[in-house]
Amino acid sequence: MYEIVFVGRGGQGAVTAANILVEAALIDGLQAQGFPFFGAERRGAPVAAFSRVDDKPILRHGMFNTADAIVVLDNKLLNQDYISQFKLRDKGVLVLNTPYNTPPRDFKLRVEGEYSVYVVNATQIALKHRLVIAGWPVVNTSMLGALSKATGIVSKKAVLEAVRRYFSGRIGEVNAKATEDAYELTVRVV
Repeated sequence: MYEIVFVGRGGQGAVTAANILVEAALIDGLQAQGFPFFGAERRGAPVAAFSRVDDKPILRHGMFNTADAIVVLDNKLLNQDYISQFKLRDKGVLVLNTPYNTPPRDFKLRVEGEYSVYVVNATQIALKHRLVIAGWPVVNTSMLGALSKATGIVSKKAVLEAVRRYFSGRIGEVNAKATEDAYELTVRVV
């Protein structure tokens, strides 16, 4: 079983990303589940969403703090206490929305040994495609493209189809293009 945590801010689309990932896994013939965790947060407050993907039925339910992949939709969260509740497993993957092509330094995310870091400027991609709501770039579909490239847990083709199913019409095509751009621009830095 592969467990993924999406960490972002309210309004960036972390919950939607977890749901679209589940759809992509189903398209690829896998089993999956996704669910959010947030209280009375408002736009801009830290939020987390969780997904599990496996090739057999998933019997475990509920939140988890240790994951195989952690997708951070706002790189500034790496230096806040909120991220310290999560731990990246040994051989885990950190997928980070950042304008920098260098590994992050001195972050509060806990890690269990070796890990890899993949980066993409999802904010720039969202702005390019005008994926902005109430002044906030919505980076969720870009980060799904980055996650697909970094982990291979779901195929790019399945993610694109899931994005188009979730957002119909023109907005689905715009989000699919953002997903594809992020897939192509994601690079491993550690």
